[in-house]
Amino acid sequence: MLSEPVLQDGGVGGAGPDVIALHNVSRRYGELVALEGLSLSIAAGEFFSLLGPSGCGKTTTLRLIAGFDRPQAGRILLQGRDLTEAPPHRRPVNLVFQNYALFPHLSVWDNVAFGPRSQRLPEPEIRRRVGESLEVVRLSELARRRPHQLSGGQQQRVALARALVNAPAALLLDEPLAALDPDLRRTMRSELKRIQREVGITFLLVTHDREEALSLSDRLAVMHGGRLEQVGTPRQLYDQPRSAVVATFLGAANLLPAAAGEGLRLLRPERLRLSAAPPGQGERGLRARVRELVFQGATVEVRLCAADDLPLIAIDTSAALPDNLRIGEECWCRWNPADSHLLEAPQS
Repeated sequence: MLSEPVLQDGGVGGAGPDVIALHNVSRRYGELVALEGLSLSIAAGEFFSLLGPSGCGKTTTLRLIAGFDRPQAGRILLQGRDLTEAPPHRRPVNLVFQNYALFPHLSVWDNVAFGPRSQRLPEPEIRRRVGESLEVVRLSELARRRPHQLSGGQQQRVALARALVNAPAALLLDEPLAALDPDLRRTMRSELKRIQREVGITFLLVTHDREEALSLSDRLAVMHGGRLEQVGTPRQLYDQPRSAVVATFLGAANLLPAAAGEGLRLLRPERLRLSAAPPGQGERGLRARVRELVFQGATVEVRLCAADDLPLIAIDTSAALPDNLRIGEECWCRWNPADSHLLEAPQS
């Protein structure tokens, strides 16, 4: 197991519940508002994700936490200490870049040893730390290889080991799987979660991939336009999003007109049932015409159009769909009202 996180001045980390805390943080670049009044806290040992589209402020948040940029307002606390103005090397966090940033002329071992050697640690301590880090990422047998001799997933694990070897209080991950092919991304998601559980430190992941955020996170924050939309567990945000922005970013969503003055209700496609028969007692329903059938292996996505050009999506197994379901045919879309969720009206 890797050593306990230690601050640069010798104080032992992990004493307080929040490893990272941002209080009303704002950052502008000229007229561009990158962040506006962001407040957020991340606990020790938590796998936390910042999720949102490009330009929403998530990478800016990571750079501010790492010390590569400074906020124009607000405070950044790491392990309970105000380090808003501290340089990167004085912060108990390490950043893993999207492109890994490995030294091509150094072996895997020497890449991982670079940080401890820069701190002029004793050679026995360096050997111990590097050995432990390579064991955690399961690369001990490849220690003498150069980066170009490794696969993309192996290079990613070297970058993780190099960040973990300094025993940070938190690991900051900037789109770490973006350069990998889909199959390898799925494998590396499992590896990331395993590594985080094994070392027990806080991971803060920045991603635009909702599947990544939902599958990895203990909690996540959805960002939009430099603001925090909502924070919660993956299940909370998927089932009970506050806004249409969160609802649609976390998955396919049917946005149904609610009662007068109530705005919109969310109905996830897997909660919508298609039938030749009208709704039964206690159900709601709409007639709609099938526009498209998308075979997805275990499931079929059915895209429909109801009155007033209202788009609808249903996702179900082929066995559960009506036998005569064809493009251009009409059917009933039925749902239980308890499966829908009222969204907050957008702020003007």
